[in-house]
Amino acid sequence: MGHADVVAHRTTDELEAALDELRAAPADHGRVELVVRRPATGEREVLTEGTLDPIEGLVGDNWSVRGSRMTSDGSAHPGMQLNVINARVSAFVAVDPDRRALAGDQLHVDLDLSEANLPPGTRLAVGSAVIEVTPEPHRGCPKFVERFGREAMRFVNSPVGSALRLRGLNARVVEAGTVRPGDEIRKL
Repeated sequence: MGHADVVAHRTTDELEAALDELRAAPADHGRVELVVRRPATGEREVLTEGTLDPIEGLVGDNWSVRGSRMTSDGSAHPGMQLNVINARVSAFVAVDPDRRALAGDQLHVDLDLSEANLPPGTRLAVGSAVIEVTPEPHRGCPKFVERFGREAMRFVNSPVGSALRLRGLNARVVEAGTVRPGDEIRKL
């Protein structure tokens, strides 16, 4: 999956036409579709099983060592341990299903991630683990633009995109456990 691959990006019209389908994600009980580990910057491993840990996040992911510009000492931000994206969004913007992991989110779930449905502090059972939605916003970065296009970035960060958290949300692990594609994710 080289970066030289030329893939068409979704247009704003296509993205807006998909809104109803993106909004139709279930509110309370959904499914995990993809578990992705980032062992190093720019690398992705699609997992058949991931271990979620309150200290490390997704075990083997580079979150804990990569650090954050949002902490005073540059250490990993505890509120940004996990990035969770609506699987309908990642599938749509990726165009090619094999490109979904490029989004950089560890969990791709079929669930309504909107702030109205999952305010900060909401806990979710995911596989045998429990995660908690944190208040830190999750916005696209230049890599998202490079991989999915400027129109997709504008769309996910638009007022409606932000309210629906189309770029995803941040969460932290509160109870360790395992997660696999096909596992249930549900509000507690």
